[in-house]
Amino acid sequence: MTPPDAAAKLSVLPPLAAALVCFAANSVLCRAALAEEAIGPASFTALRLVSGAIALLLIAAAAGRGRAIRECASALPAAALFAYAAGFSFAYVALDAGTGALILFGAVQATMFAGALIGGERPGPARWLGGAAAFGGLAWLAAPGAGAPEPLAAGLMAMAGAAWGVFSLRGRRAGAPLPTMAAAFALSAPVSLLLWGAFGADETVTWRGAALAVASGAAASGGGYAIWYGVLPRIEATMAAVAQLAVPLLALAGGILFLGEAASPRFAPAALLILGGVGVATLIGARPSGVRKRR
Repeated sequence: MTPPDAAAKLSVLPPLAAALVCFAANSVLCRAALAEEAIGPASFTALRLVSGAIALLLIAAAAGRGRAIRECASALPAAALFAYAAGFSFAYVALDAGTGALILFGAVQATMFAGALIGGERPGPARWLGGAAAFGGLAWLAAPGAGAPEPLAAGLMAMAGAAWGVFSLRGRRAGAPLPTMAAAFALSAPVSLLLWGAFGADETVTWRGAALAVASGAAASGGGYAIWYGVLPRIEATMAAVAQLAVPLLALAGGILFLGEAASPRFAPAALLILGGVGVATLIGARPSGVRKRR
């Protein structure tokens, strides 16, 4: 790898790390709100998407990109964003922050690897090895037995992960990250209000719960996802998939520090597999000359 190539790879790391921290913050904020019963899942989803839409529309307008939002509007990323946000919130009623993030990003990895292969990307042996090790750690942690998650909640979180994988794959083609993200939030927000009306009539909404939902939407989601869409075109889809497997560890740390959650007995060895796999895939498996396409 030449020095310019190395510099280009390293320049991606700070925004990539910032996006991953935002993803973990979403897990902690959502779990904090739902575990305390400060808000219900439908209400959280609606406030998260609406506040994210407002924040992104204001930021885009301030940056002079308001007119580009309409041109970037597309139904697929908006639908994927809504499916992810809804499944995410309803799953976290029964999952702790770390376990939920593990299931979520395991499904993300599977979806993005499949999409990358269909699109012609051919990851090298190191990335396959790293991805397999990280995914194996996730599968072991979520396997039936002591500390295994509730099945329905795990299924909802896996659905959310698949939707997020589609959303991320779509983002690799986004030429204008900020307007594209603002458009996706603006289109999904009205649907989230319908969800709230259908399932949120009996939900409690406290000021603390609403504040956590708005923080998740305006900061961790709106800001974090705009950063993510800016990073995606600069890295391979398989690298993006494996890098996100670091998020569950960040979410678990946040759950322990801020929510008083205890780690599963399986977590320490699973964490070694996940971190080792991510390291192999992103550092050793990085291609010096870009993505290898199918001929």
